[in-house]
Parts: sequence; structure tokens; C-alpha cells
Amino acid sequence: MWFEILPGLAVMGTCLTIPRVATGYIHKFTNGGKEKRAAHFVYYWNLMERDRRISGVNRYYESKVS
Repeated sequence: MWFEILPGLAVMGTCLTIPRVATGYIHKFTNGGKEKRAAHFVYYWNLMERDRRISGVNRYYESKVS
């Protein structure tokens, strides 16, 4: 029947989900508690560059310390 495919779909869905979730946790661990930002558009790249400049430590993922 059609429901015989459900275990295979569950295994495939799990295998596709694990790397995505693990990548988020790895980025949080390596970037000081914040996820890595991806700049797919020029506007987002400019925002990351602005954050890098005003952070004072040349890293976009660290906040400015007053």
C-alpha cells in the first residue's frame, strides 16, 4: 500500500535534517554564541561590513564594548 513508503521518508527526512541543525550549533559554538550570517545580497553584505567596522574588533559577530 501507499503507507509502506512512510518509514523510508522518515529516514530520509531525518538524514536531511541532521546536517542542517548540526551546522547551526557548530556556527553558534565557533562564533561566540551567534549563528553565522550569510550575505546573499549586497544590502546584507553592507550590513555585515557595518557591524564589523563598529564592533571595534574587526568581527561582525561581536558586539561593541563600551
